[in-house]
Amino acid sequence: MTRPLSVVLAGGGSAGHTSPLIATAQALTELSDGISLTAVGTSRGLETRVMPEAGLPLELIAPVPMPRRPNLDLLKVPVRLWGAVRESEAILRRHQADVVLGFGGYVSTPVYLAARRLKVPIVIHEQNALPGLANKLAARFAERVAVSFPDTPLPHARYLGLPLRRAITQLDREQARPPARALFGLSAELPTLLVSGGSQGAQRINQAVAEAKAGLLSRGIQILHVLGPKNMTEDIHELVDSETGAAYRPLAFVDRMEQAYAAADLMLGRSGANTVAETAVVGLPAIFVPWPYGNGEQARNAAAVVGAGGGELLRDADCTGDYLAERIPALIQHPDVLARMAAAARSVAVPDAASQLAKMTLEVAR
Repeated sequence: MTRPLSVVLAGGGSAGHTSPLIATAQALTELSDGISLTAVGTSRGLETRVMPEAGLPLELIAPVPMPRRPNLDLLKVPVRLWGAVRESEAILRRHQADVVLGFGGYVSTPVYLAARRLKVPIVIHEQNALPGLANKLAARFAERVAVSFPDTPLPHARYLGLPLRRAITQLDREQARPPARALFGLSAELPTLLVSGGSQGAQRINQAVAEAKAGLLSRGIQILHVLGPKNMTEDIHELVDSETGAAYRPLAFVDRMEQAYAAADLMLGRSGANTVAETAVVGLPAIFVPWPYGNGEQARNAAAVVGAGGGELLRDADCTGDYLAERIPALIQHPDVLARMAAAARSVAVPDAASQLAKMTLEVAR
């Protein structure tokens, strides 16, 4: 080819879609000099901030979310979808796309349909153990299908793992721990719990930690709590136990999660695909609290890590202040237990998924 390869990447909405997209884009740049990359998203998602920050050109199409319940908006979906498909076709033509790499979510559906109409080959990657509607649709006509978990039910799927940024896969937690704890205003010596419900936070987890934090601090356990932007209200404050010196540090959001992982000895959080894959590859023991709604994909996401002994599964309904006040010290204050869990988590991690997906995409494009 006389011009650079052109890859259009579709995915947005939440970090579950944007993080593997960015990781794979970085791998594509490393593997192919002069490659042209363009991300497609909507104005509603996290992509409007994180894609430009990652140096990715971003094109926006109209969002076409699927209503959760039958209502008048459902009748508008076909018209909205057709409009978004036409916008996607214009983007693919303008950038002379050689391949579409999609990560699912409602952003991807119009791009998949546009690519099929224009006969642009499609590669899809599914983050969760149970696939979403967009990738279920595209798997029927995609050139390649890649998945994060080995039992994901998609036709012709190849198990690659979840693409992760190099800052995650190359993290040395022990070496990075002192500067990370200093960054967050934490003691260099005290055991540290990281709490995060994902990019949007998790109300159940936040409430349970609010109930347990005084008891944990009194036992010398410091807490780095990522609440989610909408949950960081004026009544939430930093707190330091006067006797132990353990601190409670609340934050709305953390852009570089590798710094939070480095600071922590144990994590409490949801089991989205990103959280499961990232904690496994860095060897951070975790208590996973799957989102109790949807189709149960978060519990399945964590199954391999939990089965290996790298984490524990806690039902959302059982995530209470009383439980955390008892269980967290039983884990975090025993370094030998944490070391075994860390080794078990790493044993099921896949650190090179981004480069493998990038190679697959380049093979199709060429």
